[in-house]
Formats: sequence, structure tokens, C-alpha cells
Amino acid sequence: MKLPGSWKMLTVAVCVTLLGYLQAQELQGHVSIILLGATGDLAKKYLWQGLFQLYLDEAGKGHSFSFHGAALTAPKQGQELMTKALESLSCPQDVTPSRCVELKGQFLRLSQYRQLKTAEDYQTLSKDIEAQVQREGLREAGRIFYFSVPPFAYADIARNINSSCRPGPGAWLRVVLEKPFGHDHLSAQQLATELGSFFQEEEMYRVDHYLGKQVVAQILPFRDQNRQVLDGLWNRHHVERVEVIMKETVDAEGRTSFYEEYGVIRDTLQNHLTEILTLVAMELPPNVSSSEAVLRHKLQAFQALRGLQKGSAVLGQYQTYSGQVRRELQKPDSFHSLTPTFAAVLVHVDNLRWEGVPFILMSGKALDERVGYVRVLFKNRAFCVQSERHWASEQSQCLPRQIVFHIGHGELGHPAILVSRNLFRPSLPTQTWREVQDRPGLRLFGRPLSDYYAYSPVGEQDAYSILLSHIFHRRKESFITTENLLASWVFWTPLLDSLAREAPRLYPAGAESGHLLDLEFSGGQLFFSQQQPEQLVPGPGSAPRPSDFQVLRATYRESPLVSAWPEELISKLAEDIEATAVQAVRRFGKFHLALSGGSSPIALFQQLATGHFGFPWAHTHLWLADERCVPLSDPESNFQGLQAHLLQHVRVPYYNIHPMPVHLHQRLCAEEDQGAQTYAREISALVTNSSFDLVLLGMGTDGHTASLFPQSPAGLDGEQLVVLTESPFRPHQRMSLSLPLINRAKKVAVLVMGRRKREIAMLVSRVGHEPKKWPISGVLPRSGQLVWYMDFEAFLG
Repeated sequence: MKLPGSWKMLTVAVCVTLLGYLQAQELQGHVSIILLGATGDLAKKYLWQGLFQLYLDEAGKGHSFSFHGAALTAPKQGQELMTKALESLSCPQDVTPSRCVELKGQFLRLSQYRQLKTAEDYQTLSKDIEAQVQREGLREAGRIFYFSVPPFAYADIARNINSSCRPGPGAWLRVVLEKPFGHDHLSAQQLATELGSFFQEEEMYRVDHYLGKQVVAQILPFRDQNRQVLDGLWNRHHVERVEVIMKETVDAEGRTSFYEEYGVIRDTLQNHLTEILTLVAMELPPNVSSSEAVLRHKLQAFQALRGLQKGSAVLGQYQTYSGQVRRELQKPDSFHSLTPTFAAVLVHVDNLRWEGVPFILMSGKALDERVGYVRVLFKNRAFCVQSERHWASEQSQCLPRQIVFHIGHGELGHPAILVSRNLFRPSLPTQTWREVQDRPGLRLFGRPLSDYYAYSPVGEQDAYSILLSHIFHRRKESFITTENLLASWVFWTPLLDSLAREAPRLYPAGAESGHLLDLEFSGGQLFFSQQQPEQLVPGPGSAPRPSDFQVLRATYRESPLVSAWPEELISKLAEDIEATAVQAVRRFGKFHLALSGGSSPIALFQQLATGHFGFPWAHTHLWLADERCVPLSDPESNFQGLQAHLLQHVRVPYYNIHPMPVHLHQRLCAEEDQGAQTYAREISALVTNSSFDLVLLGMGTDGHTASLFPQSPAGLDGEQLVVLTESPFRPHQRMSLSLPLINRAKKVAVLVMGRRKREIAMLVSRVGHEPKKWPISGVLPRSGQLVWYMDFEAFLG
């Protein structure tokens, strides 16, 4: 059958597109993965299986692979050990036995052992990779070196890779490092500096395998997917406390050499539990898929941690530990170790979101159960008159409210996310998470499983498989940057130093410990208690605030316009102000914000005070755009409105607050007191080029803005920065920033709200530059940006 011309063209186009796609797939190139320490315990237990899973996931998607197991062991013995490790590889449950045998055979053919000891060995490896790529007509995409070796070996290996085994131009290098990353801040800094001399920051992936555990990896996505509900709950007003727990039943037998050097705090709290704490406490970036944003917000969480004191922690040691150390390390019979095998630490986050909320980090060996979890308990302000037998789990305000990220093990036996039914029904991705069936008789955290919405992964994945996939796909948010690592050690090192000679409390192993390790806390102090501490009861939350904005974007007077319903508009404006503040502080170390008075900004001030915990208030200077000539304590004072609705709820240093000096020498706005000139000098002294980072204005029904009024020449032009003006409304005397000063700002936002503003909004949209008639028409920053924020009633009527 003969095809019409148009069909022929379409067929050719499809073929060309398909060919281009196949070529693009081929051009992704060859990846060499070198596992250093290939015959060690970690490699045998987890890493080879993780690499096999990576191969299963990525083979046929455009990359070819080769796997090089490397160690100091001689080639023949090393190959035998590696082959034995590879024999234990397993396939996913949905793969048939015959297909599994085929896939394992492919992987084995792609895997080879080599001894890597000298620089020449690394040169030979590099030449072999290059020869293979050339022989098979491939393009080299990159190389991954996984350091499954002790940290003392890092420097020599890094030097050899850097000098002899880097890929050529156009190919990437990724090096994967296992903890421990130092013993304290100084040693971590030295190791980081040494590694930094060989590798760039983007080439290094420091592994904390807890970040690959499915529930831990789901904390940020969970917060993001339930952002609308959690925005109103995830703060000091509603959270009673947060527990980050890792309990083990095994002891340190066989590992006492490591444990004597590191102890439980360095082994688990400084890394695993602290990383989890930051995922709970950090501000949620707008895009949780952005590695850069996630890592930046984690660093901010580290920097907000209050310094630890000796009284912030309690230590324990199981009774047989010292005997194990004496046997394994040939210590004399008189030796008694001070190394803790149990520790609990009380942590506080010094920011507005978490002020006063205790975070309890606890980990120990030889305890009564093996379990890991993060538990967020909410405050309870309810009182129920009916008896408990009448409480319905989905309705009663008196039942505990909690969210639990159950990392694994325990009585539940598998990873899960639990949300109290009287809190909210969570949203999770249905393709990867499923609801857990009730198990009668099973109680978790004091309540039956039926009291929770409980979800578990559809298919359980090993942490290392997840992390290897993230390394391959360059997802850096699952790894520890140098900056975050050092911030963690800055936090933990003073406590470790203060506890170095502290004798831990001895406890029998397992359930025999009874109440010996029970804890109480008061203020910033944590201490043991022989009695069961009083259960703090979680409680209700508040209604969610909107986060899905229905916002209209347009132009108004040739400048950007944002329009929405009032609540959404205020939330959007607050979000934009915070973004401007964060950017200014990041670039210049401070943020200068000038605010107008009146009724319109009140909702904005309340939003900034209660919903923007990441706002850099400590680096913000607050100025007034205008002020009524009344005492600052007068209810009509713009400053009094600012104080009531914003300042008393946030932490702005008092020396960063700049009220207008309208009340001097017991007089109000007297010319001879030169209050306007004083304020102008203060602005010139503190604000670079007298250019505010952001000025917030309103628009009156007569077209006035700040306290610049129609038919009043004061402040509309000239050299004065601050002027005294006359208002047609009481109180008549005002002080205001001048129009020339306003137009020096980097950004001006004009907030217009309410049906009463509809007429003036229509009028101003049609007029030109006529500030003497309509002062608002003179607002046009010389080199900055003007953005209008109007609610629908003002814009559309």
C-alpha cells in the first residue's frame, strides 16, 4: 500500500526521533565502579548486593558497567574471596529463579578483582578502563570509587586516585566515604582538609547509611506531601517533644577496639541521630527535590542547635563491657573502662519554630529491644468528660496525638509511618507505600495499632541499595557535605570533651535493667530517675494554613502584579519578603526592611510572626516608612501596631529596631527638634547608599502612600530623605520617608486590599507620573523592582 506524502514525512520524523533517542541513550557512556575493601565485612554484607541491585535497576537504560573489586589481598586469594561473596547475591522477589541465574551470570562477568597497593596499580587500573572503553567503542561517563576501608587509609588512596586514576576530560569522578569522619572537630577538620586537597566537594559522597533507610529517606517527602496540614502543627506551639531513638540488644563484643576509641555518642548520636534530628527540625524548602536547598536548610538547622552542657547528657555502660575490653584488648584485671555504651542527650533548637521544645536523642547497646524510631508527640489541651471507653480513635481529642517514623525492628517488625487517627489522614505515594493491616493485640507507644493510620513500604529496600542509586544519580541531599560534617562536630565536641572523665551508670543487659535508665528532664538538664517518668500527653493541633495559592499574575502600571484572595495574597507576600530577606542576608549579612503603618499590614505582620520560622530576624533591621506624630505607646502609633502584631512575637535585636523619632524633648514632631534630620542621618549611617532592601507601602483611597499626601509638596521631590508632612486625617502631623528615598530601594512592594480601594486602583492604573495629585504614581524605584500585591476585591471589584 502506497503511503500519502504526509504519512511518509511523519514516519521519517518518528524514525529520526527514535534514532536520536537511541543514540542519546548510547552516548550516556560507560561507568566503572571500584569497590575498595571488596573482601571486607561491609562489602560482603551489603555493598556487593547494593551494586548488583544498581546493575539490575540501570542496565539497559543507556549506561554500560564494569565492577572492580579491589583490596590489598594478593590477586588469587582476593578473587576467591570476592567470588564467594558474589555467590550469595539475591534477586528481587519478582524475578524468576532462571532469570536470576542469568542476571547473576551477567554481573559476575562484569566483575573482576584486582590488587591495589601502589600508584602503579592505580595507573594500570586506569589504563585498563581506558582500553576497555576504546575496545568496545564506548564513551567513558565516569568512575565511582567506594572507600570501604578504615579512615587511616583514605589519604593514600585519595592521593593515588587523584594522581593516577582520574577519568579523562568530560567524565565525572565520585568518591564514596564511610564513617567515622573524624573523632572530634579538629580531626574531622584535618581529614576534610586532606581529602579536599585531592577531591572537589561535588566529587565526595560521605555515607551515613541511616539516610538510606526507607523511613528516614521519607521524612522530608512526608513533610512536603502533608505540608498543608503540618504547616500549622510542626512548631513549638503544638509539639510537646521529639524523640530520636536507636536501641540495640547486641553488645559490643568483638568490636571493643572500635568502641573504646569512639563510644556510643560518636558511633550513633553524632551522625545517625543528629542527621535524623535535622530532617525533623529543618525548615522545609519549597522544593525538597533540590539537593542544594535541602543541604542548605540542614546546615541552618545545625547552626540553630543550642550548645550542649555537661548536664545535657546522661551516660550508661552495660556491666560486662569492661570484662570484654579486658579480654579482647589484653587489659589488666584492674582496668575499668569509662566508655559509654548508652547515652541520652537533651537538645534544643534555638529558633522560633522550636524554641523550648525538647529533642531527646538516645542510643544504647545491650538494651531490652532492637528498634529505631522518631516520635513527634503533640500537646494536649483537651479534657473529655466521658470515660475512655467512649473515646473513638478518629474523633476523641483526649487520645494521644503523635507521628512516628518507625525505622525498623521492634514489635512492629518492619519500617512504617504511623499517624494518630485523631490527628489527620496522611498522604503518601500509593505506588511505594501501602496501609498496614491491623494486628489485634499489638500496641505501639501506648496505643493499639488500630489507633494509627499506619503505612509501610510496598517493597523493602536495603539502605545501601538506595544510597548507591542516589550516588549514581548524583542526589547529594542523601549525603554529608564537609560544611555539615564540621557543623555537627562543632556541636558535639564540647560535650564529648566535658564527659571524657565521667563515669557512666552501670546497667545489666536487656530487660534486667528495669528502671535504671529511665530519664527525666527539667529546663536544659537531663538526669536519671528511678521512677517511670510522667507520660507527656500529646495534644491537638491547629487548623492548617493554606499553602496551595491560587494566585493571578499580571502587570499593573507596567510593573508585576500579584493578585489573590486576601489570605493567599498575604501568605504570598510574606513568602516573598522572607525570600528577599534570606537572599539579602546571604549576600550582605543584613536585611533592611521599611514598613508602613495602617490596617492593611496587620495580617501580614501576624503571618510573618506565626508562620515564617526561617525568617532571618536576627539579621534584620526594621524601619518605619511613616509615623503619626503621637507617642510611640499610643494605640494610633504605627510603631505600636508593629510592636503588638510582630515585634513581641519575633526575635529582632533591639538595636536593629528603628522607630521614627516623633517624640523628642516631650514634644511631638517639632521642627526645631530635627527629628526628620536625625532619622535621615541614622538611615545614611546604617543603610548602604540609603537604599533599603525592601520598602512595604500601601495606597490610600486618595492615592497617598506612606504619609505622602496629594496637594502637599513635602517629600515628593528634592534632597530630603525624611520629611514632616500634613495629613487631611487625624492626627494631622506625620513623619514620612520621602519619595526620592523610597525610589532608591532595591525592591518596593505595594499592598492594596479591600473593596474600598477598587476605585483608586482603577484610577491609578490609568494615570501617568503625577505624584502631586496621586503620590503613589511617583513610586518607581530607579534601579530596583516595584511589585503590586492586590487582593481580588481591590483589583476586580
